[in-house]
Amino acid sequence: MKKTKARKDGTRTYRVLYALLAGLFRRIILRVHVVNPQNEPTEGGVLVCANHIGASDPIVLATAFRQRQIFFMAKKELFRVPLLGWLIRVLGAFPVDRSGGDVGAIKRAVAHLQGGRCMGIFPQGHRHPGVDPRETPVKKGAALIDARAKADVLPVYIHRKGNKPRIFRKTYVVIGERIPYTEIEAMGTSSADYQKISEMIFDRICMLGEDFKKEMGDTLK
Repeated sequence: MKKTKARKDGTRTYRVLYALLAGLFRRIILRVHVVNPQNEPTEGGVLVCANHIGASDPIVLATAFRQRQIFFMAKKELFRVPLLGWLIRVLGAFPVDRSGGDVGAIKRAVAHLQGGRCMGIFPQGHRHPGVDPRETPVKKGAALIDARAKADVLPVYIHRKGNKPRIFRKTYVVIGERIPYTEIEAMGTSSADYQKISEMIFDRICMLGEDFKKEMGDTLK
């Protein structure tokens, strides 16, 4: 019953595309291996936060999450590209103007969460290929959206060798445990608190990766 309920997050077109393409991307093109799949939320609005390595990261997360569709914000320029704009829209993306505060995009993200959907966001704001996530800056957008939606947060770590996106190379997706909104709310709800909240969320993401790499050891080399 939970699977049926969760699948209602997506449009019919999304479900068809997922059925047709997810296996191809998961097993062959991106070779996605999911760690702790039991942590994927089966219901309720959840803000999925992950580190950002490459442009394919939304597809990586989409194929890793088998029960839920994840909605994303994408820079508005991508929607002008023929075919690509249609595809990312079908996959649940909506445009955001990154040149300034896009109130409409923020409201739409909050509406997704309050409507019981999964909303994906990368706290770094931009892709950082080849760089240790610990060394990258974090923006406060994740905390701002979460504070307005009052949703739990799910930290996720994307691991690729050398932190570089390459097709046909293994990609690990480590799904952490939910951070309840009560824990986030206790850190403060003013705009001045958003930065430290986003940094806390990203610290959890990085810890997932560090624990995973320590556990896997030489097998990742």
